[in-house]
Amino acid sequence: MRYEAVAGVLLAGALTSLLAACAHRDSPTRLVGTLERDRIEIIAEASEPVLSLDVREGMHVTEGQILLRQDTATAAAQIAQADAQIAQARHRLTELEKGARIEEIDQARARVAAARAAVERDEREFMRVTQLAAQNIASQSQLDSAQAARNVSRATLREGSAALATLLHGTRIEDLDQARAALAALEATRRELDISSSRLVVRATRAGTVDALPFRAGDRPPKGATVAVLLADTPSFARIYVPEPRRARVKAGDAARIYVDGLDRPLQGKVRYVASDAAFTPYFALTQRDRSRLTYLSEVEVTDSATHNLPAGVPVEVEIEE
Repeated sequence: MRYEAVAGVLLAGALTSLLAACAHRDSPTRLVGTLERDRIEIIAEASEPVLSLDVREGMHVTEGQILLRQDTATAAAQIAQADAQIAQARHRLTELEKGARIEEIDQARARVAAARAAVERDEREFMRVTQLAAQNIASQSQLDSAQAARNVSRATLREGSAALATLLHGTRIEDLDQARAALAALEATRRELDISSSRLVVRATRAGTVDALPFRAGDRPPKGATVAVLLADTPSFARIYVPEPRRARVKAGDAARIYVDGLDRPLQGKVRYVASDAAFTPYFALTQRDRSRLTYLSEVEVTDSATHNLPAGVPVEVEIEE
């Protein structure tokens, strides 16, 4: 009887161990990671001194709220220079569109009249010298000089007539198009300067919490340096790493439970992203042992309501329902 009792106890213990092993095998292993939020880094558009900080770390800001201000003196000077260049280009375009003034046309006509008179004079002089040369009274050099003077007068008349015709015909369409294009380019540069100047007043690009302000008033951050870091008001997510043996069973959309220290119950979530490339690869020829060491970055979004204020960087454990 005593042996039957002992055998029953051993059988019960074996069944308990077997059930526990099955339960452990059926329950998913928790994956560790950290709780994160979308992190936004705002960079400096120019290397200008920080004049003032309008917020501090930990403050909640709305989209478009001013975070800090940089010096805009240099930007203002560049804008003034661009305005002057635009005015010059606009006046040049107006001048081309209106064409030559009446005074310029009258002046050109007067030059043509003077050139025509000179041609008539030199023509008569050339004819007279030609007759004298035929009578052996004028030398050949005098005849050559008279002929050259006549040719110069004729060329001057053609030049003056062409200049008058240019003024009368007005500006070519190609010159007008070039002037319009030059003005458009300067206006585009002016708009670009406006945008750059406005960004010296650094604003929040999204609603969120100020996580860091690396520079203080009086500092001169280099161009491209991060001057403000925001944690966006978007649902938190857990960043975890999925082991290679479980990678084939985990996919986007899978439900998950997220355990956070300090909370009484797990948070509901779903897998929103699983990397296709391993975060750790020992070498290109992977044995079965090495493959088990591969991990894949994954993000599990918190779908519970009223959890937008969860802190970032807190350790979490995640169970994925595969």
